[in-house]
Amino acid sequence: MRRRSVLLAAGAAALAGPPAGRASAASAGPLVDHTPAVDLDGTSGVDLSSRVGALAPLTTGTVLVTFRTTSHNEAMTLISASDPAVPSSNLTLNLSGGALQFSVRQRGAVLVDVMTRTRYDDGRRHTVAVTVDSTGTRLHAGGHVVFETKARPFFGSVSGLTALTLGANRDSDHPSGEWFLTGTVERAAVWDRVLDAGELVARCPRPVAADHGRISTMLNSNTPATWVLTGDSITHGALHTNGWRSYPEHWTERVRWELGKPKNRDFVVDSGVSGATSAELVAYFTERVAAFSPKVVSIMIGTNDIATAGLGLEKYRANLVSLVRSVRALPGSPAVILQAPNPVDPARWPGRVALSGYARVMGEVAAQEKAVFVDHYNDWLTGNGGQVPLSLLSDGMHPNERGHHRIALKMIRDLQVFDTGSRVCTLSIP
Repeated sequence: MRRRSVLLAAGAAALAGPPAGRASAASAGPLVDHTPAVDLDGTSGVDLSSRVGALAPLTTGTVLVTFRTTSHNEAMTLISASDPAVPSSNLTLNLSGGALQFSVRQRGAVLVDVMTRTRYDDGRRHTVAVTVDSTGTRLHAGGHVVFETKARPFFGSVSGLTALTLGANRDSDHPSGEWFLTGTVERAAVWDRVLDAGELVARCPRPVAADHGRISTMLNSNTPATWVLTGDSITHGALHTNGWRSYPEHWTERVRWELGKPKNRDFVVDSGVSGATSAELVAYFTERVAAFSPKVVSIMIGTNDIATAGLGLEKYRANLVSLVRSVRALPGSPAVILQAPNPVDPARWPGRVALSGYARVMGEVAAQEKAVFVDHYNDWLTGNGGQVPLSLLSDGMHPNERGHHRIALKMIRDLQVFDTGSRVCTLSIP
C-alpha cells in the first residue's frame, strides 16, 4: 500500500444514524449515516465507534462518502473500521496518492487491496462508494462504476472490529490514528444492501455522465482500448505546434505509458483533418471514426463551422447529435467525449469571435446525449481573467505548443488522471 503515517491526534465524535442492529427490509435505510459536514485538518478524525457493532457482521452492502480534499497527502482515509488492539486488521476506503483505494486486512493478511488509476484529490466535490455482494466488489465515483473485482471481503471478514473512524485509521501501532484526511467530509454512510445505479446517482451532489464512468473503468482496467480523437486542424496538430507534441500526442503518452497499463496496448488514433467541419465529419464518419473500432471517441469541432456558409448553430447542433448517435450505434456503443474549441484572437479573426455559441451548443448536446463535455473555450477565458490568452495561440486561432499542452491538461484533469508525478502533467514549455 502506498501509505504514510502522519502526526497523531484524537478525533471528535459526531454521528447521525438509526438504532443499533440491521435496517429492516422495509426501511432499507443506512445503518450509519454521518451527515453534518466536518472539516478535517490532517491531524484528527471523527470517532463513530458506537456504530461499528451494526457493521461488523456485514458480508454485503454499500459504503458511500462525499468529500472534498484540500491537500495532496500521500495517504488519506475516508472511512475505516478496525480492531485497534492489533496491527493491520481493518476495512478502509481511502485515497492513496489521490487514487481511490479499498482494502480489507485481517491481522496483516491482505484479503483485498484494489486501487484506481483515476484520482480524486483535486479539490472538487466527489461522491465515491464501494459495493460488495456475492458477485464481487465494485468501486464507484460520481454514481458510476469505475473499477470491479471478483474478490468480496467486507466488514464481516475482519474479526474484532471495535473502531469506526471518519478521516483516519486506527490500529495497535497508531491507537490515536494515522493516514489522516485533510479536507471536508459531507457525508459518510453504510447500508447492509447494495444500492443500485439509480440510487447511487441520486445520492451524488455532483453526478458525472455515464460515459465518464465507462471511461474511468477503461482507464482503471487492464483491458486494452482504442481511443479515436477526431476533429479539424486543432486535433490534427499540424504546423502550429512548432515541433512539440499536439494534445492527442500528450494524451497518448499519458494513457499508453504513464498510467502503467500492461504492454501499452491502448491505442490512440488521431483522425483530425485540417479544415474539417461537423458536416464533413458526418459525411466521412466511416473512415475517420468507425474504421478504427473505437472504445472511446473524442470530437473537437466547430472552429471551421462558424466560417462556413450553411453551417449555423442549429445545423451544428444537428450534426453533433448525429455524430454522437452514430458513435453509440457502433459495436460496443463507444463512450463519447465532446471537446469545445478554444477561443480565438478577436482582432485577427473577427469572423470567428462568436465561437462561444458553438461551445455552448456543444455543452447542451453533451448534456442531452449524456456524453462527457470538456469545455476548453471557457477554461481558457476563466484562466486568463475573461480575456483570450494570446500566448497559447500561434496565429491567433490555432493553439501553439503551449495551447496544445493546456488542452491536454484540461482533458487529463476532467477525466481524472492528473498526477503531479507525471511528466506530461508537469511539462514546462518556455
